[in-house]
Amino acid sequence: MPFTKIAMTSLKTLRIDSPLGPITLAASQVGLCGLWFENQKHSPSDADRHNWQTDAQHPLLQSAAAQVQAYFANQPVVFDLALDLSAGTLFQQSVWQALLGIPSGQTRSYGDLARHLGKAQAVRAVGAAVGRNPVSLIVPCHRILGAAGQLTGYAGGLWRKQALLQREGHPMVRPVSPPHFSA
Repeated sequence: MPFTKIAMTSLKTLRIDSPLGPITLAASQVGLCGLWFENQKHSPSDADRHNWQTDAQHPLLQSAAAQVQAYFANQPVVFDLALDLSAGTLFQQSVWQALLGIPSGQTRSYGDLARHLGKAQAVRAVGAAVGRNPVSLIVPCHRILGAAGQLTGYAGGLWRKQALLQREGHPMVRPVSPPHFSA
């Protein structure tokens, strides 16, 4: 996703480790605007990242890192971070906002989400917006399944989607073995 609306600003970033591989967090002046797993589809290009600066002391990034690490430590977490979803179109932003309403341990289908948004015929557009979510995990796009409840597309990789759903106690998910990551 080109970060045309926020690439001109100098975002602050922080890279953290997770059981599912390295994660890059990014914050604008408004809020957290990125959480990308390493090698995630639709993550910012090197050109987008050109003016971004690493800032391990940034309060929002520290808070986001602590909440993400608590999540992966199986501690109860309610993500309560200021978000900046302005990189998306108004339609994408509406989809991402709707994702925030799906509780941990629950899933919805793309069709359910489209109907919730009053756009029942826009299932593919909803799916495309879900796939372009710039704040994975916190904006829980991994909780969206196919119409028959099957695992379908996830920009971070289906194995990550499966692992996240397993971590959240979704009954259909079996244990997965992530690939090995070197630090």
